[in-house]
Amino acid sequence: MTPTGSVRRRHLLTGAGSGIGRELARRLSRRGDELWLVVRDPAKVTEEFPDARLIVADLADSTAIAGLDLPDRLDSLVHAAGVVELGAVAELDEAAWTDQLAVNLVAPALLTRAALPALRAARGTAIFVNSGSGLRANPGWAAYAASKFGLRALADALRLEERDHGVRVTSVFPGRTATPMQEKVHRQEGKDYDESHWIRPETVVDALVSVIDLPADATIPEVQVSPR
Repeated sequence: MTPTGSVRRRHLLTGAGSGIGRELARRLSRRGDELWLVVRDPAKVTEEFPDARLIVADLADSTAIAGLDLPDRLDSLVHAAGVVELGAVAELDEAAWTDQLAVNLVAPALLTRAALPALRAARGTAIFVNSGSGLRANPGWAAYAASKFGLRALADALRLEERDHGVRVTSVFPGRTATPMQEKVHRQEGKDYDESHWIRPETVVDALVSVIDLPADATIPEVQVSPR
């Protein structure tokens, strides 16, 4: 049963094909919520989420985002999609910079703009799944961190802009989490990967669901989730 009883809540998610986004979609689907999933490859989600409404789009393509057919009411919009490519500033090519900025920053901005009427109608919540790299930049992480610092700025500005419209905005900053992206990061770092060393996606989703289900009398601007 959904937290609001007989009212079926509606959520728009990116990144449901793997990692944190997939686990969140599973959690919301199991409790009977309505899912709208923005995906590039429908084959990744069709079998697991047969009742979801799929919106096929490449988040790196700004023109595709502008033409999306979105619902008229949204209880939440969750930006969980992301890409990473490590490398020193002296080494990273233009494509590495533009791809990460496009998917991690520009796409959330454009999708949020498109979804704002639906969020305002429901007095819903926009959630940006950020990263520890959105709080500090380490060697080799310049492009990814720049996209995530920008994502935090986007959320901060949006929070103030939409306050009078009743839209809540939350940034969630997970530390290293046991996802396919983390496995890729370890390969790029030349390190062995052991998922038991990192936060479980389910733990991050616990935090996300608490934000989604927060009663209407409060807001949570930021949440940090760090490995022990």
